[in-house]
Amino acid sequence: MCRHIAYLGPEVPLGSLITAPSHGLYRQSWQPRHQIHGTVNADGFGVGWYAPGDPVPARYRKGGPIWADTGVLDLLRVVRTTALLAAVRDATFAGADAEAAAAPFADGPWLFSHNGAVPGWPGSLADLAAELPPHRLLSLQARCDSAFLWALVHHRLSAGLDPAEALADTVTAVSAAAPGARLNLLLTDGATIAATTWGDSLFYLAEPGRSTTVASEPYDASPHWTEVPAYTLLAATPTDVLLTPLKEPAA
Repeated sequence: MCRHIAYLGPEVPLGSLITAPSHGLYRQSWQPRHQIHGTVNADGFGVGWYAPGDPVPARYRKGGPIWADTGVLDLLRVVRTTALLAAVRDATFAGADAEAAAAPFADGPWLFSHNGAVPGWPGSLADLAAELPPHRLLSLQARCDSAFLWALVHHRLSAGLDPAEALADTVTAVSAAAPGARLNLLLTDGATIAATTWGDSLFYLAEPGRSTTVASEPYDASPHWTEVPAYTLLAATPTDVLLTPLKEPAA
């Protein structure tokens, strides 16, 4: 459920990563090839990107399918960026949050996306809610598991953990509280990318010294895409990709 992508590198049009590739995120919204759960990602979409000299990203999000938005193609064609995070959504449960539940979630320089689902939500994560400051719970952008996961990640970032550590710690805590949770997380601040594989597919495409793209699935037929193993933490810059195994959940 859901597909997402993040990019760091030379300035490119947003559409060169989302609509132009033969199997870009736009097409993955109705025809994903590696998605393990769900078949159509029509419950919302979002694009977040960074403008030169501005550390706070812009976002464009909608609560319906990306193919039904009449304005997004022009936006993707003309806007350029050196860093991007975008996602298309297949909702676990129907709800009234609309675009507020569509990734990327954002705060300050951060963009975040969750591909997966938390079984037993919200009761299964009730104990983890106690670690969050009340104001963060009250300011959740949506009433879905992904928004709550973003609150957990952001809380760890605010406590001083680096991006990869914040994702790894969140995945460990959530999977212990809700066994069977699917937790492919994706995070960027415009300079780095952190991601996890925990229940669904993830790939990266690296042009050494130039760019790094991390995505739920390849957007073209290039043989240079590398599949990230299950239960792995990825940390990347435009010049380097580091993979670290995560401890698999107990059987």
